[in-house]
Amino acid sequence: MGITFLAAGTSVPEAVSSVIVAKQGHGSMGISNSIGSNTFDILLCLGLPWFIKASFSPIKPGHHWVGINSAGLEYSAISLLSTLLMLYIAFSLNKFKLDRRVGNACLIMYAVFLILASLIELNVFFRVNLPTCGRLKCLKIRWLSQSSPPSPRLLQQPNLSNYPTVTALRRPCFEFPSDGFTREDRRHGRIAVHVLIACYCFWLLAIVCDDYFVSAIELMCKKLQVKEDVAGATFMAAASSSPELFINCVGTFVTKGDIGVGAVVGSAVFNILAVPAVCGLFGGQVVQLSWWPVTRDSMMYGVAVIALITVLIDGKVMWYEAAILVSAYVLYIAAMYCNDPISRFMSRAFRRKSCVRPYAEVTEISPLLSNGAQNGATGNGVSKNGNGHHACDSEASEDSFEEEELASTPWNWRDENTLAYLCRWPITFFLWITIPDCRRYPKLRLLTFFACIFWIGITSYFVAFLVTVVGDTINIPDSVMGLTFLAAGTSVTEAVSSIIVTNQGHGAMGISNSIGSNTFDILLCLGLPWLIKGLAFPAIPGNNWVALNSTGLTYSAISLLSTLCGLYLSFWLNRFKLDWKVGLACTAMYVAFLTVSSLIELNVFFQVNLPTCIH
Repeated sequence: MGITFLAAGTSVPEAVSSVIVAKQGHGSMGISNSIGSNTFDILLCLGLPWFIKASFSPIKPGHHWVGINSAGLEYSAISLLSTLLMLYIAFSLNKFKLDRRVGNACLIMYAVFLILASLIELNVFFRVNLPTCGRLKCLKIRWLSQSSPPSPRLLQQPNLSNYPTVTALRRPCFEFPSDGFTREDRRHGRIAVHVLIACYCFWLLAIVCDDYFVSAIELMCKKLQVKEDVAGATFMAAASSSPELFINCVGTFVTKGDIGVGAVVGSAVFNILAVPAVCGLFGGQVVQLSWWPVTRDSMMYGVAVIALITVLIDGKVMWYEAAILVSAYVLYIAAMYCNDPISRFMSRAFRRKSCVRPYAEVTEISPLLSNGAQNGATGNGVSKNGNGHHACDSEASEDSFEEEELASTPWNWRDENTLAYLCRWPITFFLWITIPDCRRYPKLRLLTFFACIFWIGITSYFVAFLVTVVGDTINIPDSVMGLTFLAAGTSVTEAVSSIIVTNQGHGAMGISNSIGSNTFDILLCLGLPWLIKGLAFPAIPGNNWVALNSTGLTYSAISLLSTLCGLYLSFWLNRFKLDWKVGLACTAMYVAFLTVSSLIELNVFFQVNLPTCIH
């Protein structure tokens, strides 16, 4: 559940924002946002909660670590490196152009990752997950599993000697308030209510990002004069990956399961493969990418994936491991701040070797948000700084947006059918009265930004609750739901935004957003909740660590490396052009990942998850 449904669902903001900026011509921001979000997720979203949990709230005094339930997460984390390398290769082969070919390659890699990771978490290849149990029956089991010392689990069956009487695990849905239905009621059709509400929440996430979030980020970047690829890897990535941060907080502190890790891993693969895939297939144009932003974001994301694999390999997250993830994200931000001198050095070095074209930001077609007034000869609101790089023009008019560019209001029909208007109306109304439109009121951009974060956080909690109940009803581990359904649902916004900015000529922004989001996801969305949980709220006093249930997530993490390799290979073979060829390759890889990962999590190949108790 975490690698699939939850991961997809929490990545909706990244997808929508990347599509928007890509359609507007800011492709670098979209790609940087995607990769930067992954770095944030791994280093901070995982590291910080683990650090706090292991340090301040250990399961047992002296046990400063966090347990990982699924052994399959280790393999999923390892696979992140492969996805990163493949992504970079895809851009390199495509001459750093974001087009259909890169999109196809990413979709293929994403499918491959989802398949493999799900299969691992489902115990298809070997056993990585233990079964779950009821409320009272597993209180002792939970204590035993949380108090066991960590031990390496890679390529091994779950070490049941660490779980003296463990035959099943507590069902995560018991950690949420009751939904008013019994398990039998849900199995007789009432689970459809949960599915529909979850999809509606995904729609809400997409609307928040599309109508308010992206514009707030764009105005902030204009004010700070941040280049689009750096903005995509930092501001846009961190903001659009906030659902993963909240989802992992829920998984770490509420369900005490793997849904957050699965969502982060699944979102990482979605961002690496699915976002470039949709940009390449549906972007409507061939996007030429600069090699340096893609290479920079891929290298940083690769480091984050390696750190995640190292953390997951023993099934427990120690507080200091979570602290390392969070610290790594701080270093990542510092590196992005020093991007200009680094890029100049790399350009001179590669110019001497004549290996690739010197790094130069591609001239953008249109501004991230089109202004009524044209600026300069290009008329796109983008200017060059003294170093020859494009930066957002802080002098551009911030209050000259046309009416159709403003956020939707409850009273604006916008030529849509009656059913769609009525379904959307409650979302539009509540967002309209709670979030100011910063395109109409530019000085309120910070208020818009934090209001969007609030809505994303609240919605993420309900999404985690609904997805957990759905997975419990159909006997699918939460790690699988996170890898598939949750990952895709939360990443829809990133895909949509990437398509939008790609169509507008900003394909580099879309790719930077995609890869940068992964860095954010791994380092911050995982690290931060783990850090807090390990330090402040350990399951047993003195046990400053967070336990993971599924061993299959390790395999999924390992596959992240393969997806990265596949994406980069696709770009490299396509001369860093993002077109339908890259899109098709990414689609195939994504399907393969989903299949293998789901089979692993379902214990098809080996046992990675224990079953859950019926009562």
